Amino acid sequence: IASVLLVAIYPFAKRFTWWPQVFLGLAFNWGALLAWAAHAGNLTSAPLLLYAAGIAWTLFYDTIYAHQDKEDDALIGVRSTARLFGNATPQWLLAFLVLSVVLMGAAVIAALLPGASPLRLVIGLAGAWGFGWHLAWQLRRLDIDDASVCLRLFRSNRDAGLIPALFLAVATLV
Repeated sequence: IASVLLVAIYPFAKRFTWWPQVFLGLAFNWGALLAWAAHAGNLTSAPLLLYAAGIAWTLFYDTIYAHQDKEDDALIGVRSTARLFGNATPQWLLAFLVLSVVLMGAAVIAALLPGASPLRLVIGLAGAWGFGWHLAWQLRRLDIDDASVCLRLFRSNRDAGLIPALFLAVATLV
């Protein structure tokens, strides 16, 4: 029920806050909590950390996406982090990048440390590290005034999400 409320609020968030991407992050990443609870039957620090990492990542990629529409958004009076951050966007994105990688790494440690082999832990953390490098690659190529670059970088987040998923899949095999 809570996730449905978040999904319902998100489309209107641009009308009452400069941070609609937070609502998107809260809604999109709810699945981390649901999947963990369905699998483990409880909620521990690991899924909560992963949820927070996902929210930070959503702020990263959806701010990039929002730069495509910032002029139109200004004309119709809707808000976004792209408009709020303006030319300071790269600094904000760096903060979201660091936050998402640190939280993801903490989630990996919280999930794998109890009883996991050191190799499994290293592989899981390598996934968070690779994810961070992919976001850093996006940040280096970002041009907030080029909509086609913003769209290409936004779409590359599909690959960013695959990196830790693949590393965690490999970690379960060792």
